[in-house]
Amino acid sequence: MRNLAFRIVNVFATDATLSGNPLCVFEDARGLDDAELLALAIQFNLSETTFVLPSTVADARVRIFTPNGEMPFAGHPTLGTAFVVGRGDAVRLEMQAGIIPVAIDGDRLTLTANAPQWRAPDATRDELAAMLGLAAPDLGDAPLWVSTGSDQLLIPLVSEDALTRAWPVAALAIRWKNPGGMVKIHCFVDGPGDRLPVRFFFEKQPGVFAEDPGTGSACANLGGWWIATGQSLPRSVTVHQGDHLGRACRLALAVDADRTIRVGGRVVEVARGVFRL
Repeated sequence: MRNLAFRIVNVFATDATLSGNPLCVFEDARGLDDAELLALAIQFNLSETTFVLPSTVADARVRIFTPNGEMPFAGHPTLGTAFVVGRGDAVRLEMQAGIIPVAIDGDRLTLTANAPQWRAPDATRDELAAMLGLAAPDLGDAPLWVSTGSDQLLIPLVSEDALTRAWPVAALAIRWKNPGGMVKIHCFVDGPGDRLPVRFFFEKQPGVFAEDPGTGSACANLGGWWIATGQSLPRSVTVHQGDHLGRACRLALAVDADRTIRVGGRVVEVARGVFRL
């Protein structure tokens, strides 16, 4: 029997204890095979679970698993894991998507994302709207696939009313999987001011969709969407996500004039324990 130390942290938390996106971090995953990593992610059944390993090129190597499989990068797992392993005011984490630097200021952590890549979706506006249970006039301009490490379909909407009504139609949404075979849909309402409401949908199990309360990779990709669509820079906003799920999340997104994308938020440890495997 092996005793595996883990911590539960809430990422992008507000001042409320039961806020933010929960993450389980296994502090030492040496000796665990891929099947065991996936089984542990299924056991905790969170959006993601991370596993810390030694690294020869960074402060730690991190593997990220959902109950469906491994991801090359995700924002809230990056910040939550950095909170657990970090010392001092900075940490560098080795991910499948590359080395991600994270700045640490107490319980406020900020990652610097990879440079974005983007492409137009192979779908009409009518098809994208139908996929979300909406009509074409509900969609804003320039839906794009964007990746700063995790490939996601970003769909701007014209109003918070449309954002509230959106929900993936499974039979249609599964047609638009990313290269990793996953369905990741980020909907948002962009406009003036420093508050930006979003929702993020994903296929949790085959044909079954769920909503994430706080998605750092999608926040970084939103910064990539700003760059792709020629938005005026520098720019910073507070992304509001998860309130209607009972898990309010606040994500700080900033894109500098040189197109550097930063995503940050508050991380709070809420539990720790030992898993007997």
